[in-house]
Amino acid sequence: MALLLRVVLLCGVADFARSLSITTPEQMIEKAKGETAYLPCKFTLGAEDQGPLDIEWLLSPADNQKVDQVIILYSGDKIYDDYYQDLKGRVHFTSSDLKSGDASINVTNLQLSDIGTYQCKVKKAPGVGNKKIQLTVLVKPSGTRCYVDGSEEIGNDFKLKCEPKEGSLPLRYEWQKLSNSQKLPTSWLAEMNSPVISVKNATTEYSGTYSCTVKNRVGSDQCLLRLDVVPPSNRAGTIAGAVIGILLALVLIGLIVFCCHKKRREKKYEKEVHHDISSSTLTRLMALQWYKYEGLLKNLKYYTIWLLDLIDCNMLKESPKHRDDSSCKTVRTFPLYAMALGMSVRGIKICTGQILD
Repeated sequence: MALLLRVVLLCGVADFARSLSITTPEQMIEKAKGETAYLPCKFTLGAEDQGPLDIEWLLSPADNQKVDQVIILYSGDKIYDDYYQDLKGRVHFTSSDLKSGDASINVTNLQLSDIGTYQCKVKKAPGVGNKKIQLTVLVKPSGTRCYVDGSEEIGNDFKLKCEPKEGSLPLRYEWQKLSNSQKLPTSWLAEMNSPVISVKNATTEYSGTYSCTVKNRVGSDQCLLRLDVVPPSNRAGTIAGAVIGILLALVLIGLIVFCCHKKRREKKYEKEVHHDISSSTLTRLMALQWYKYEGLLKNLKYYTIWLLDLIDCNMLKESPKHRDDSSCKTVRTFPLYAMALGMSVRGIKICTGQILD
């Protein structure tokens, strides 16, 4: 029996001596978006692990739509970190000497797409080991806004609201009063951890400064709200003022439209008058020029006739036949000749001797 126990112990010691072991336990890590996640992976080597050291980190995306992706690799004393485009330049080994037994990595500037299961694999033949780490990236609450939904008047019902612009669920809310008695009204206590507080039958005691803090597992954010509960306003006067303001605005718009229309009509009339004046002036100038030319032609015609009359009369007077026969009977062809030249009837009579000078 003692011999059998000794053999078992020797076998166990030999197996432990030659095995590669990753000492980091599997775990879940939560970090905020934009921060750096430290993913530990420390290992020990056995005496018989004499092969080349290979270290490989893989990512199994949370959506389960993609296959496992190699994100960084150490092999042959070289580091390769450009396998996965989404993490390129954002994943690094933390140790400069990986052979010392530290294969941990940092993932910087975390994004929601980095959520998933990361697996560390270490191999140094004949030893092999691996561990998984679940990484969750959360968004801190930010851009929180506090405001009053309703009219802050005595006797009214309204709501105090606290709304973060972004933040991963679950979110926790906490209201506090910072001024006056610094105590929330008793009726609000049930909703002090809610994003909305319903105010019933408001009184002036509710006036003051309030804060709302929003938290989740990776961060918090806060906003302030100033509440002033005042007496009811004169609604009739407000409505009357609004109606009068609207009427004045309509009258002003009507005046502007009327003035613009009138101005446009005046411009149109000026253009038409200018066009009529231009046309009338041009017509008168053309008529005047034509009258001048017409008078010149008439004068030229009269001068021509007068010269022809004078020339023909002198010719006839010098003719012997004319001197012998004052009745111009022998000169029968002259009237026709004279008329063909456009001579006046008086000129014909003068030249034929019917009218003697």
